[in-house]
Amino acid sequence: MAATAESMEISRTGRPAPVIRIIGWVNLGALAAFLINNVLNVGFGLPLASGIFAGDSQALIPAAVYGVFALLAVAHVLRNPDTALRWEARRIHRFNVFLIRWFFWAVLLIGVADVTIAFLRVENFLQLFFSQDMVRSLGQSRFVGPYVHVPLAGVAFVIALFTRTLGFLWLALLIAGAELLIVITRFVFSYEQALMGDLVRYWYAALFLFASAYTLFDEGHVRVDVLYAGLKTRTRGFLNALGSLALGASTSWVILGVGLSGRASVINSPVLSFEITQTGGVGMFIKYQMAIFLAIFAITMLIQFISYFFEAVADFRGEPGHVEHEAPAH
Repeated sequence: MAATAESMEISRTGRPAPVIRIIGWVNLGALAAFLINNVLNVGFGLPLASGIFAGDSQALIPAAVYGVFALLAVAHVLRNPDTALRWEARRIHRFNVFLIRWFFWAVLLIGVADVTIAFLRVENFLQLFFSQDMVRSLGQSRFVGPYVHVPLAGVAFVIALFTRTLGFLWLALLIAGAELLIVITRFVFSYEQALMGDLVRYWYAALFLFASAYTLFDEGHVRVDVLYAGLKTRTRGFLNALGSLALGASTSWVILGVGLSGRASVINSPVLSFEITQTGGVGMFIKYQMAIFLAIFAITMLIQFISYFFEAVADFRGEPGHVEHEAPAH
């Protein structure tokens, strides 16, 4: 059986490619700086870095954050000038896999906890286990978010450190099981609640948005191109490198730029208010989490596009370690 791209041993040293690596690492540094500045802007009221052009002295802080991370990116490349592109691409990919693994565990734990709380709330069972004050609190997303969802995300982080499963298959199985449960309860027991559909949508969104970055690594995305399959590896590498930055990374940056552009942006606003759907009183508190999913999608895709960019340039340069991704036999 042919080795997969993830399992192949890649040499750590190779032909220097300082410009290519600086482009990639500056993008990753800018991503880290952007996320930190989003917290500074939303949580502490600091202006956006663009405010420096309007003469806002406080904008020097977020601008300095970008500068520091840019310098760190350049310093990393210059400190390790002989690092092979493929080795660095796989290292970035492994970090991204850890992030995805963390998010998958988070949606599993939070989904199970939230649907349980929603069921107990709808059926008026909460008062059997909790005080009246706690029952009221568990009916408010502003309580459940910080005191239930966030701690469970922390538990998921710890689990992700010690397990290597991504969970694509079991999450798909859980979705199918949830759908089956809806069918059985609806048509056999004539029982249906909004929380059941919420759980399916919650896990569906996580499956497709979180799996996209890993699917890119495995060349699993559909290519609408009748010419690509017949091109040489070097030509494919050139096109993939160009597309990674001009189309892939730029799209991720647009999503982040629009979604995290201040307190009233499409991602920050629902998260800050712990926004829920109209069925939130009888369903799960998932709307603000679905907004976070968009940010997670853009972040993991941007990281993966940088990894893909390094791999593509290595293909263009004819470096060893290229892996042909073939469709699995059926």
